[in-house]
Amino acid sequence: MKRTVLVVDDEQNMQTVMRMVLENAGHEVLIADSGESALVHAQNPNLDVVLTDLRMPGMGGEEFVIRCRKERPDVPVIIVTAHGTIRSAVKSIHDGAADYLTKPFEPEQLEIVVHNAIKLRDILRENTRLKAEVNESRGTKRLVGEGRVAQQLLEEIRRVAPYKTGVLITGESGTGKELVARTIHELSPRRERPWVALNCSAIPRDLLESELFGYIKGAFTGATHNRAGRLEQAQGGTLFLDEIADLDASLQSKLLRVLQEREFSPVGSNQVRAVDVRFIAATNRELKALVQEGKFREDLLYRLDVYSIVAPPLRSRREDIPLLAQTFLQELAAETDKRVTAFTPAALEALAGYAWPGNVRELRNTVERSLLSCQGTTIDIGDLPGAIVAPSASAAGEKCKFEKKGKKNLDHWLEAMERDAILEALAQTRGVQTHAAKKLGISERSLWHRIKKLNIQINRVIY
Repeated sequence: MKRTVLVVDDEQNMQTVMRMVLENAGHEVLIADSGESALVHAQNPNLDVVLTDLRMPGMGGEEFVIRCRKERPDVPVIIVTAHGTIRSAVKSIHDGAADYLTKPFEPEQLEIVVHNAIKLRDILRENTRLKAEVNESRGTKRLVGEGRVAQQLLEEIRRVAPYKTGVLITGESGTGKELVARTIHELSPRRERPWVALNCSAIPRDLLESELFGYIKGAFTGATHNRAGRLEQAQGGTLFLDEIADLDASLQSKLLRVLQEREFSPVGSNQVRAVDVRFIAATNRELKALVQEGKFREDLLYRLDVYSIVAPPLRSRREDIPLLAQTFLQELAAETDKRVTAFTPAALEALAGYAWPGNVRELRNTVERSLLSCQGTTIDIGDLPGAIVAPSASAAGEKCKFEKKGKKNLDHWLEAMERDAILEALAQTRGVQTHAAKKLGISERSLWHRIKKLNIQINRVIY
């Protein structure tokens, strides 16, 4: 396989010699006569090795090495130098160059040093690939689900994770919005930097500003020392703002300034500090409705909602319930040191048939309660809470009724179930059909046709 080598030298004779040697060795050669033009070639994704002189007009070799290593840390740089600049070459090694070659050199020496650099490049590339696999595994293993809805959610996360883009995560309580946010962080280039979460509804409003921005000594009574806020703690990483709809109006304007200017001031300080943070926000409320009510800033909404993700309710991904339940069981059994390893088919059927208004959070709580009740090694239907079992028994009764009445009632039953599901989705999304369609896992056009077919009056949906 041909490898791409960039030669940076302002002497045409040296360019010609190195091109001839390297092309004879089977490499593709790019030529640049200055550091500035070489930086353009350095963006080539197929670039494997850079050979650069130290003394050139304009940007010198030392500065070029620093810039190249910053922009392409995966590409080894070799210094080609005369005896009089060996000290500078050694300094460039400290700045990140992989090796150096002294002039004059034999063709074999050039081939060997490039061959060694290519081997280093392959090692760096393999390390990057393995690290990416480990990081993706670390992130995605937190999200459990093999069904279509879960895989669509994971695809959305993968799509937005590599960028600095702000993300707004919406969904009902208990759907795992923070887990979605954390997975975005762990699949992003910021994964090694801080992850900081702040629940805007869990902290009193008069303390939330100092919690977010930090404060300096003497800013208020009791401020006996400087304290870094969540913004500063998240520097270079991700700040997750949960329950963003509960943010006070005065703090909304201050947060908007941070998002626009990428700077802030601690409470009690006039000093402006730059901040490099990715913002991810979450809410279970309809922010557009709050904007219309004058309770949330429209400009802040647009800054936060650059990319939106809906965390699906558990009832829309019932195929994942057995896998989720088993995963929670393994985690909780290890924590409690109980030797309970599985569910009976009857227990799993009951779990799959329940509506789960509390979503994944309720499922985990149910598994924990059932684990504590279980006396054997397998959780049976008798170990489940009564609220979980009752709907299952009711469904079984309904099934018997349908069997007695015949198939003619099946269409009516399915129509009633479809109507209830659509009404529930519309109520939860305050009549916004785009969001309701996402919750139901169908297209907006399909939802419109179903609403028309069932003669559902949108303005009669009770919110």
